[in-house]
Amino acid sequence: MQSELFYKYPKTILNKGTGFLSGYTHSLNPYVGCAYGCSFCYVREMPVSTFRDEEWGAWVDVKKGAADLLQKELARAKKKDGVTIFMSSSTDPYQPAEHKECITRSLLEVMVEDPPDFLLVQTRSPMVRRDIDLFLQLENNVRVSMTIETDREEIRKHFTPGAPAIRGRLKTLQLLKEAGVPSQATIAPLLPSSRSFPDLLREYVDRVCIDDYFMGDGSGGRRTENLGIREKYEELGLEKWYEPVTYQKLMRRFQRVFSDDQIYVSREGFMP
Repeated sequence: MQSELFYKYPKTILNKGTGFLSGYTHSLNPYVGCAYGCSFCYVREMPVSTFRDEEWGAWVDVKKGAADLLQKELARAKKKDGVTIFMSSSTDPYQPAEHKECITRSLLEVMVEDPPDFLLVQTRSPMVRRDIDLFLQLENNVRVSMTIETDREEIRKHFTPGAPAIRGRLKTLQLLKEAGVPSQATIAPLLPSSRSFPDLLREYVDRVCIDDYFMGDGSGGRRTENLGIREKYEELGLEKWYEPVTYQKLMRRFQRVFSDDQIYVSREGFMP
């Protein structure tokens, strides 16, 4: 599905870190809306989506002038205190529109010139590899968090057919590792996967974050339930994967391959 782009000129770009992201001083979203349109995305249940006539995934607002805004707001914020930034909390900063618009790259260029104390880049897109040159300039003050919900492509296609294939994401993690960019694999929300999933990821990262709907959607799983995600599990006969205790089962699999200090759960895995 091709998303329709709308060009907006926001008055602010940095948002105060609250709730799940209260460990950050700010969140930063280059876009509003997300072309990937993942079925389980809790943002579908938030006002930014519910007040739009178009279906989630069918529209994207492009924040024009974002870099100039960030330059001013970042300098102002740094004068007051330390600055830590989560990019992005409600959209993928490397969704297809970024190829042409380059809003995310322009924001990174600002941060290279005036670095925050820490930046986490959350994405499921292999396009993040394009900006390795900028991440290297941020040195250890950045972490790229690559979402890999499952190692089973048929599962990925069932739940999030508009998102990039798993193979491309793994290749990107390999390139980040080879370049020396701090990174992690984020299994969020965890989807049904094979027993060899931990062994696969071990080749690419030494840090993983496991999160599910019940911990990560900001409502104890209610937002996700409202989206009808349980039915998508039932269609595959995999209801046992849709339970609050499932993450513990996945943790035990990962503990066979990763040490305890390499495995993070939910919020702690996203913190600076």
